[in-house]
Amino acid sequence: MNVAAVPEYVVKAAAGFRHCPPGHRFNLYFEIWQQDNWQIAKNGKAEALGQCLALGDALPVLGALRRRQHALAMTLPEPQRHIIDAVSTAPFATGLGLEHPVDNGFAFISPYGLPYLAGSGVKGVLRQAANELRDDGDAAITQPLIDVLFGQELQGADALRGALTCWDVCPQPFGDSLVVEIMTPHFGDYYQNKGTPHDAGKPNPIPFLAVPARSAFRFVLTCDPARLPAECPDWKATLDRIIEHAFTWLGFGAKTTVGYGALAEDPAAADERRRVEDQSRQQAAAAAEAARRAQLSPEEQELEVARGRIAVLRSAFDTAKAKPKYQPGSPIDQERLKLFQEAVEWQDQTARREAAALLREVIKWTGWPGKKERKQEFQAWLNALES
Repeated sequence: MNVAAVPEYVVKAAAGFRHCPPGHRFNLYFEIWQQDNWQIAKNGKAEALGQCLALGDALPVLGALRRRQHALAMTLPEPQRHIIDAVSTAPFATGLGLEHPVDNGFAFISPYGLPYLAGSGVKGVLRQAANELRDDGDAAITQPLIDVLFGQELQGADALRGALTCWDVCPQPFGDSLVVEIMTPHFGDYYQNKGTPHDAGKPNPIPFLAVPARSAFRFVLTCDPARLPAECPDWKATLDRIIEHAFTWLGFGAKTTVGYGALAEDPAAADERRRVEDQSRQQAAAAAEAARRAQLSPEEQELEVARGRIAVLRSAFDTAKAKPKYQPGSPIDQERLKLFQEAVEWQDQTARREAAALLREVIKWTGWPGKKERKQEFQAWLNALES
Protein backbone atom coordinates (compact mmCIF):
# COMPACT_ATOMS: atom_id res chain seq x y z
CA MET A 1 0.00 0.00 0.00
CA ASN A 2 1.38 3.37 -0.98
CA VAL A 3 1.21 6.27 1.45
CA ALA A 4 1.67 10.02 1.54
CA ALA A 5 4.81 11.57 3.03
CA VAL A 6 3.03 12.98 6.09
CA PRO A 7 2.92 11.93 9.76
CA GLU A 8 0.49 9.16 10.59
CA TYR A 9 -1.52 11.39 12.94
CA VAL A 10 -2.32 13.67 9.98
CA VAL A 11 -3.71 10.72 8.06
CA LYS A 12 -5.83 9.67 11.04
CA ALA A 13 -7.06 13.20 11.67
CA ALA A 14 -8.09 13.59 8.02
CA ALA A 15 -9.64 10.10 7.91
CA GLY A 16 -7.90 9.68 4.59
CA PHE A 17 -7.70 12.35 1.93
CA ARG A 18 -10.58 11.45 -0.34
CA HIS A 19 -12.42 14.70 0.50
CA CYS A 20 -9.43 16.94 -0.15
CA PRO A 21 -9.23 19.17 -3.25
CA PRO A 22 -7.17 17.64 -6.06
CA GLY A 23 -4.36 20.15 -5.60
CA HIS A 24 -3.92 19.19 -1.96
CA ARG A 25 -3.84 15.49 -2.76
CA PHE A 26 -1.39 16.12 -5.61
CA ASN A 27 1.02 18.35 -3.70
CA LEU A 28 0.59 17.68 0.03
CA TYR A 29 -0.86 14.19 0.35
CA PHE A 30 0.35 12.39 -2.76
CA GLU A 31 0.09 8.67 -1.99
CA ILE A 32 2.94 7.27 -4.07
CA TRP A 33 5.59 6.26 -1.52
CA GLN A 34 6.30 2.74 -0.33
CA GLN A 35 6.19 2.84 3.43
CA ASP A 36 9.00 0.37 4.00
CA ASN A 37 11.71 2.15 1.99
CA TRP A 38 10.12 5.49 0.95
CA GLN A 39 10.78 4.80 -2.71
CA ILE A 40 8.34 5.46 -5.53
CA ALA A 41 6.39 2.33 -6.27
CA LYS A 42 7.01 0.81 -9.68
CA ASN A 43 4.18 1.62 -12.07
CA GLY A 44 2.44 3.48 -9.25
CA LYS A 45 2.42 6.96 -10.76
CA ALA A 46 -0.77 6.59 -12.78
CA GLU A 47 -2.54 4.95 -9.83
CA ALA A 48 -1.50 7.77 -7.50
CA LEU A 49 -2.63 10.38 -10.02
CA GLY A 50 -5.98 8.61 -10.28
CA GLN A 51 -6.60 9.48 -6.63
CA CYS A 52 -6.21 13.22 -7.40
CA LEU A 53 -8.92 13.56 -10.04
CA ALA A 54 -12.25 14.15 -8.30
CA LEU A 55 -13.08 17.66 -7.12
CA GLY A 56 -15.14 16.23 -4.27
CA ASP A 57 -15.84 18.75 -1.53
CA ALA A 58 -13.98 21.41 -3.51
CA LEU A 59 -16.72 21.54 -6.16
CA PRO A 60 -18.87 24.13 -4.31
CA VAL A 61 -15.68 26.12 -3.59
CA LEU A 62 -14.95 26.26 -7.32
CA GLY A 63 -18.50 27.43 -8.01
CA ALA A 64 -18.19 30.13 -5.36
CA LEU A 65 -14.84 31.29 -6.77
CA ARG A 66 -16.26 31.59 -10.28
CA ARG A 67 -19.35 33.46 -9.06
CA ARG A 68 -17.29 35.81 -6.91
CA GLN A 69 -14.94 36.60 -9.78
CA HIS A 70 -17.88 37.31 -12.08
CA ALA A 71 -19.59 39.50 -9.48
CA LEU A 72 -16.38 41.47 -9.00
CA ALA A 73 -16.04 41.94 -12.76
CA MET A 74 -19.62 43.21 -12.97
CA THR A 75 -18.80 46.02 -10.53
CA LEU A 76 -16.59 47.57 -13.23
CA PRO A 77 -18.13 49.84 -15.88
CA GLU A 78 -18.97 47.91 -19.03
CA PRO A 79 -16.50 49.90 -21.22
CA GLN A 80 -13.69 48.72 -18.94
CA ARG A 81 -14.41 44.96 -18.87
CA HIS A 82 -14.57 42.17 -21.40
CA ILE A 83 -15.77 38.65 -20.56
CA ILE A 84 -15.32 35.69 -22.90
CA ASP A 85 -16.89 32.30 -22.23
CA ALA A 86 -15.05 29.42 -23.85
CA VAL A 87 -15.05 25.63 -23.87
CA SER A 88 -11.98 23.45 -24.31
CA THR A 89 -11.86 21.30 -27.43
CA ALA A 90 -8.88 19.31 -26.13
CA PRO A 91 -7.44 18.48 -22.70
CA PHE A 92 -5.79 21.39 -20.93
CA ALA A 93 -2.57 21.12 -18.90
CA THR A 94 -0.66 23.82 -17.08
CA GLY A 95 2.35 23.95 -14.80
CA LEU A 96 3.94 20.76 -16.13
CA GLY A 97 7.37 22.24 -15.49
CA LEU A 98 6.79 22.33 -11.73
CA GLU A 99 8.75 19.75 -9.77
CA HIS A 100 6.86 16.66 -8.67
CA PRO A 101 7.54 12.96 -8.06
CA VAL A 102 5.76 12.02 -11.31
CA ASP A 103 8.18 14.28 -13.26
CA ASN A 104 5.40 16.67 -14.30
CA GLY A 105 3.75 19.12 -11.96
CA PHE A 106 0.44 20.93 -12.29
CA ALA A 107 -0.65 24.46 -11.42
CA PHE A 108 -3.22 24.64 -8.62
CA ILE A 109 -4.40 27.90 -7.11
CA SER A 110 -3.52 28.23 -3.44
CA PRO A 111 -5.06 27.74 -0.91
CA TYR A 112 -8.02 26.16 -2.71
CA GLY A 113 -6.18 23.34 -4.46
CA LEU A 114 -8.11 23.88 -7.71
CA PRO A 115 -6.68 23.95 -11.25
CA TYR A 116 -6.18 27.38 -12.74
CA LEU A 117 -4.53 29.31 -15.54
CA ALA A 118 -2.59 32.32 -14.29
CA GLY A 119 -3.54 35.70 -15.70
CA SER A 120 0.09 36.27 -16.65
CA GLY A 121 -0.09 33.17 -18.85
CA VAL A 122 -3.26 34.45 -20.51
CA LYS A 123 -1.61 37.79 -21.23
CA GLY A 124 1.48 36.10 -22.66
CA VAL A 125 -0.58 34.03 -25.10
CA LEU A 126 -2.61 37.06 -26.19
CA ARG A 127 0.56 39.09 -26.74
CA GLN A 128 1.98 36.29 -28.88
CA ALA A 129 -1.28 36.14 -30.86
CA ALA A 130 -1.12 39.91 -31.41
CA ASN A 131 2.49 39.64 -32.57
CA GLU A 132 1.56 36.93 -35.06
CA LEU A 133 -1.33 38.97 -36.45
CA ARG A 134 1.03 41.93 -36.82
CA ASP A 135 3.59 39.77 -38.62
CA ASP A 136 0.86 38.38 -40.88
CA GLY A 137 0.16 41.90 -42.12
CA ASP A 138 -2.97 42.76 -40.13
CA ALA A 139 -3.07 46.54 -40.58
CA ALA A 140 -5.15 47.07 -37.40
CA ILE A 141 -2.64 45.28 -35.13
CA THR A 142 0.38 47.58 -35.00
CA GLN A 143 3.36 47.54 -32.67
CA PRO A 144 2.30 50.81 -30.96
CA LEU A 145 -1.12 49.27 -30.28
CA ILE A 146 0.47 46.10 -28.88
CA ASP A 147 2.66 48.25 -26.61
CA VAL A 148 -0.38 50.19 -25.41
CA LEU A 149 -2.42 47.08 -24.62
CA PHE A 150 0.28 44.75 -23.28
CA GLY A 151 3.06 47.09 -22.23
CA GLN A 152 6.65 47.38 -23.42
CA GLU A 153 9.02 44.58 -22.45
CA LEU A 154 12.02 46.77 -21.72
CA GLN A 155 14.47 47.06 -18.85
CA GLY A 156 14.58 49.76 -16.20
CA ALA A 157 12.76 53.06 -16.45
CA ASP A 158 11.80 52.47 -20.09
CA ALA A 159 9.41 49.64 -19.19
CA LEU A 160 5.74 50.54 -19.63
CA ARG A 161 2.71 48.85 -18.12
CA GLY A 162 -0.04 48.02 -20.60
CA ALA A 163 -3.68 49.06 -20.35
CA LEU A 164 -4.85 45.43 -20.37
CA THR A 165 -5.19 43.28 -17.24
CA CYS A 166 -5.90 39.54 -17.52
CA TRP A 167 -7.47 37.79 -14.54
CA ASP A 168 -6.72 34.26 -13.42
CA VAL A 169 -8.95 31.62 -15.01
CA CYS A 170 -10.48 28.82 -12.93
CA PRO A 171 -11.88 26.22 -15.36
CA GLN A 172 -14.96 24.16 -14.57
CA PRO A 173 -13.81 20.62 -15.43
CA PHE A 174 -16.23 18.58 -17.54
CA GLY A 175 -17.66 15.83 -15.37
CA ASP A 176 -16.36 17.63 -12.25
CA SER A 177 -13.13 15.66 -12.46
CA LEU A 178 -9.60 15.90 -13.84
CA VAL A 179 -8.12 13.22 -16.10
CA VAL A 180 -4.80 11.40 -16.47
CA GLU A 181 -3.03 11.87 -19.81
CA ILE A 182 0.03 9.95 -21.02
CA MET A 183 3.06 11.16 -22.94
CA THR A 184 5.39 8.50 -24.31
CA PRO A 185 8.93 9.55 -25.31
CA HIS A 186 10.42 6.88 -27.60
CA PHE A 187 14.09 7.94 -27.63
CA GLY A 188 14.94 8.46 -23.98
CA ASP A 189 18.62 7.53 -24.36
CA TYR A 190 19.05 10.01 -27.18
CA TYR A 191 17.37 12.84 -25.30
CA GLN A 192 19.62 12.13 -22.29
CA ASN A 193 22.74 12.14 -24.48
CA LYS A 194 23.35 8.44 -23.91
CA GLY A 195 23.32 7.31 -27.52
CA THR A 196 21.85 7.76 -30.97
CA PRO A 197 18.16 7.32 -31.71
CA HIS A 198 17.09 3.85 -32.86
CA ASP A 199 13.90 1.84 -33.16
CA ALA A 200 14.87 -0.62 -30.45
CA GLY A 201 14.60 1.96 -27.70
CA LYS A 202 12.11 1.25 -24.93
CA PRO A 203 9.21 3.76 -24.73
CA ASN A 204 8.77 5.47 -21.40
CA PRO A 205 5.11 6.28 -20.64
CA ILE A 206 4.82 9.35 -18.39
CA PRO A 207 1.39 10.11 -16.84
CA PHE A 208 0.35 13.66 -16.02
CA LEU A 209 -2.77 15.51 -14.91
CA ALA A 210 -5.02 17.49 -17.25
CA VAL A 211 -8.36 19.23 -17.32
CA PRO A 212 -10.58 17.23 -19.72
CA ALA A 213 -11.97 18.46 -23.02
CA ARG A 214 -15.40 20.18 -22.96
CA SER A 215 -14.51 22.02 -19.76
CA ALA A 216 -15.76 25.59 -19.27
CA PHE A 217 -13.36 28.56 -19.18
CA ARG A 218 -14.28 32.16 -18.43
CA PHE A 219 -11.76 34.85 -19.34
CA VAL A 220 -12.11 38.24 -17.65
CA LEU A 221 -10.05 41.06 -19.16
CA THR A 222 -10.11 44.66 -18.02
CA CYS A 223 -8.71 47.77 -19.62
CA ASP A 224 -7.65 51.08 -18.09
CA PRO A 225 -9.06 53.69 -20.52
CA ALA A 226 -6.72 56.34 -19.15
CA ARG A 227 -3.82 54.43 -20.73
CA LEU A 228 -5.43 54.31 -24.17
CA PRO A 229 -4.59 57.07 -26.67
CA ALA A 230 -7.46 59.08 -28.12
CA GLU A 231 -6.92 57.61 -31.57
CA CYS A 232 -6.98 54.01 -30.29
CA PRO A 233 -9.79 51.97 -31.89
CA ASP A 234 -12.37 50.01 -29.93
CA TRP A 235 -10.19 47.86 -27.68
CA LYS A 236 -12.81 45.13 -27.34
CA ALA A 237 -13.15 44.62 -31.09
CA THR A 238 -9.36 44.49 -31.43
CA LEU A 239 -9.07 42.07 -28.53
CA ASP A 240 -11.73 39.78 -30.01
CA ARG A 241 -9.59 39.35 -33.13
CA ILE A 242 -6.55 38.57 -30.99
CA ILE A 243 -8.49 36.07 -28.86
CA GLU A 244 -9.93 34.33 -31.92
CA HIS A 245 -6.39 33.82 -33.24
CA ALA A 246 -5.21 32.56 -29.85
CA PHE A 247 -8.11 30.09 -29.60
CA THR A 248 -7.64 28.80 -33.13
CA TRP A 249 -3.87 28.66 -33.50
CA LEU A 250 -2.07 28.91 -30.17
CA GLY A 251 -3.96 27.40 -27.26
CA PHE A 252 -3.34 27.98 -23.55
CA GLY A 253 -1.25 26.21 -20.95
CA ALA A 254 1.34 23.51 -21.72
CA LYS A 255 1.91 21.15 -24.67
CA THR A 256 -0.01 23.40 -27.04
CA THR A 257 2.18 22.35 -29.97
CA VAL A 258 0.60 18.87 -29.84
CA GLY A 259 -2.94 20.14 -29.48
CA TYR A 260 -3.43 20.61 -25.76
CA GLY A 261 -5.17 23.76 -24.49
CA ALA A 262 -7.23 24.42 -27.64
CA LEU A 263 -10.36 26.47 -26.90
CA ALA A 264 -13.41 27.75 -28.73
CA GLU A 265 -15.94 30.37 -27.75
CA ASP A 266 -19.03 28.91 -26.04
CA PRO A 267 -22.08 30.68 -27.57
CA ALA A 268 -24.58 29.06 -25.20
CA ALA A 269 -22.67 30.14 -22.08
CA ALA A 270 -22.14 33.61 -23.52
CA ASP A 271 -25.88 33.99 -24.27
CA GLU A 272 -26.81 32.85 -20.77
CA ARG A 273 -24.28 35.24 -19.21
CA ARG A 274 -25.63 38.15 -21.28
CA ARG A 275 -29.20 37.21 -20.30
CA VAL A 276 -28.30 37.26 -16.61
CA GLU A 277 -26.42 40.55 -17.04
CA ASP A 278 -29.36 42.14 -18.86
CA GLN A 279 -31.72 40.95 -16.14
CA SER A 280 -29.44 42.41 -13.47
CA ARG A 281 -29.25 45.73 -15.32
CA GLN A 282 -33.04 45.85 -15.65
CA GLN A 283 -33.49 45.11 -11.96
CA ALA A 284 -30.94 47.77 -11.04
CA ALA A 285 -32.64 50.30 -13.33
CA ALA A 286 -36.05 49.47 -11.86
CA ALA A 287 -34.71 49.85 -8.31
CA ALA A 288 -33.10 53.18 -9.20
CA GLU A 289 -36.35 54.39 -10.79
CA ALA A 290 -38.34 53.32 -7.74
CA ALA A 291 -35.90 55.16 -5.47
CA ARG A 292 -36.14 58.27 -7.64
CA ARG A 293 -39.93 58.24 -7.61
CA ALA A 294 -39.94 57.78 -3.85
CA GLN A 295 -38.16 61.14 -3.55
CA LEU A 296 -40.92 62.93 -5.46
CA SER A 297 -43.84 64.67 -3.77
CA PRO A 298 -47.36 63.28 -4.39
CA GLU A 299 -48.03 66.19 -6.76
CA GLU A 300 -44.83 65.50 -8.71
CA GLN A 301 -45.66 61.79 -8.90
CA GLU A 302 -49.15 62.55 -10.24
CA LEU A 303 -47.74 64.93 -12.85
CA GLU A 304 -45.19 62.32 -13.98
CA VAL A 305 -47.84 59.62 -14.33
CA ALA A 306 -50.13 62.05 -16.16
CA ARG A 307 -47.44 63.02 -18.64
CA GLY A 308 -46.80 59.35 -19.29
CA ARG A 309 -50.47 58.87 -20.22
CA ILE A 310 -50.38 62.00 -22.39
CA ALA A 311 -47.33 60.57 -24.16
CA VAL A 312 -49.30 57.41 -24.99
CA LEU A 313 -51.98 59.43 -26.79
CA ARG A 314 -49.31 61.54 -28.52
CA SER A 315 -47.67 58.39 -29.87
CA ALA A 316 -51.03 56.99 -31.09
CA PHE A 317 -51.84 60.36 -32.66
CA ASP A 318 -48.53 60.48 -34.55
CA THR A 319 -49.14 56.95 -35.81
CA ALA A 320 -52.67 57.81 -36.96
CA LYS A 321 -51.53 60.97 -38.80
CA ALA A 322 -49.03 58.87 -40.80
CA LYS A 323 -51.99 57.17 -42.51
CA PRO A 324 -53.69 58.76 -45.53
CA LYS A 325 -57.03 59.39 -43.84
CA TYR A 326 -58.68 59.19 -40.45
CA GLN A 327 -61.03 56.25 -40.02
CA PRO A 328 -63.67 56.45 -37.25
CA GLY A 329 -63.31 53.58 -34.81
CA SER A 330 -59.52 53.39 -35.21
CA PRO A 331 -57.22 52.93 -32.14
CA ILE A 332 -56.80 56.72 -31.78
CA ASP A 333 -60.46 56.95 -30.72
CA GLN A 334 -59.91 54.50 -27.85
CA GLU A 335 -56.80 56.29 -26.59
CA ARG A 336 -58.58 59.65 -26.83
CA LEU A 337 -61.48 58.40 -24.71
CA LYS A 338 -59.15 56.84 -22.14
CA LEU A 339 -57.26 60.09 -21.66
CA PHE A 340 -60.51 62.07 -21.31
CA GLN A 341 -61.78 59.72 -18.62
CA GLU A 342 -58.51 59.73 -16.69
CA ALA A 343 -57.64 63.42 -17.03
CA VAL A 344 -60.90 64.70 -15.50
CA GLU A 345 -59.92 62.85 -12.31
CA TRP A 346 -56.50 64.49 -12.05
CA GLN A 347 -55.90 67.17 -9.41
CA ASP A 348 -52.78 68.75 -10.89
CA GLN A 349 -53.73 71.76 -13.00
CA THR A 350 -50.64 71.59 -15.17
CA ALA A 351 -51.43 68.01 -16.14
CA ARG A 352 -55.06 68.87 -16.84
CA ARG A 353 -54.11 71.76 -19.15
CA GLU A 354 -51.52 69.72 -21.02
CA ALA A 355 -54.06 66.94 -21.56
CA ALA A 356 -56.68 69.44 -22.76
CA ALA A 357 -54.25 70.97 -25.27
CA LEU A 358 -53.45 67.57 -26.81
CA LEU A 359 -57.08 66.48 -26.82
CA ARG A 360 -58.13 69.64 -28.71
CA GLU A 361 -55.34 68.97 -31.22
CA VAL A 362 -56.58 65.42 -31.73
CA ILE A 363 -60.23 66.47 -32.07
CA LYS A 364 -59.25 69.12 -34.60
CA TRP A 365 -57.81 66.34 -36.77
CA THR A 366 -60.43 63.62 -36.10
CA GLY A 367 -63.46 65.89 -35.74
CA TRP A 368 -66.04 65.67 -32.98
CA PRO A 369 -67.82 62.35 -32.39
CA GLY A 370 -70.87 61.77 -34.54
CA LYS A 371 -73.30 61.25 -31.68
CA LYS A 372 -74.68 64.41 -30.09
CA GLU A 373 -74.47 63.00 -26.54
CA ARG A 374 -70.81 62.03 -26.88
CA LYS A 375 -69.94 65.42 -28.43
CA GLN A 376 -71.57 67.22 -25.52
CA GLU A 377 -69.72 64.97 -23.09
CA PHE A 378 -66.36 65.73 -24.76
CA GLN A 379 -67.10 69.46 -24.70
CA ALA A 380 -67.96 69.32 -21.01
CA TRP A 381 -64.74 67.42 -20.24
CA LEU A 382 -62.64 69.89 -22.18
CA ASN A 383 -64.24 72.84 -20.41
CA ALA A 384 -63.60 71.18 -17.05
CA LEU A 385 -59.96 70.51 -17.90
CA GLU A 386 -59.36 74.07 -19.08
CA SER A 387 -61.16 75.81 -16.21
